Amino acid sequence: MKVTAGMVKELRERTQAGMLDCKKALKETDGDMDKAVAFLRKKGLSKAAKKAGRAATEGAVVSYIHGGRVGVLLEVNCETDFVAKLEDFQNFCHDVCLQIAAMNPQAVGRDEVDPAKVEAERAILKARALNSGKPEKIVDKIVDGQINKYYTETVLLEQKFVKDDKKSVEDVQRELVAKIGENVKIRRFVRFELGEGLEKKQENFAAEVAAQVAAS
Repeated sequence: MKVTAGMVKELRERTQAGMLDCKKALKETDGDMDKAVAFLRKKGLSKAAKKAGRAATEGAVVSYIHGGRVGVLLEVNCETDFVAKLEDFQNFCHDVCLQIAAMNPQAVGRDEVDPAKVEAERAILKARALNSGKPEKIVDKIVDGQINKYYTETVLLEQKFVKDDKKSVEDVQRELVAKIGENVKIRRFVRFELGEGLEKKQENFAAEVAAQVAAS
């Protein structure tokens, strides 16, 4: 199938990829637009993986306040000051702030989770499984699955993205790297909740922030 300039233009608008990459993708997929989008996405994510080891010392410190009751301070790094000013980068930072406000993660990645806390959780889950009558030979496998679920609930990069639960936060980060061509890393965050640690009525901030996201 002949690849036309109009097809290349449409694919560029959908993916923001370069003209030559779009032309190649359309040729590789015999002009199928959806397959070409998938082709470019796969190629971009592959490039993103290669960029993951590159130094990222620029970026931004951003903040988000929700209703005067939840506050987030976040640092996201990239390779150049130019990229830090891009709308895509800034939007990503804002979305991650929303994620933290809504889902209250405890760490950026698994390596930051206190091993003692994980082992304590594992011991509780194992005792619970044994007490429920589960065969001892399969208990460890059951607990491993539950620990993985624990990580997906408490680790920022592994949480489901608040704007699209078919993706993790790490998936969204990789897509940004593929799009802008620079390494991007969520470095650290702090989340403040009004009255945290004090005895008070608990509010469902996750539902409240998610509703705000849906309305935007």
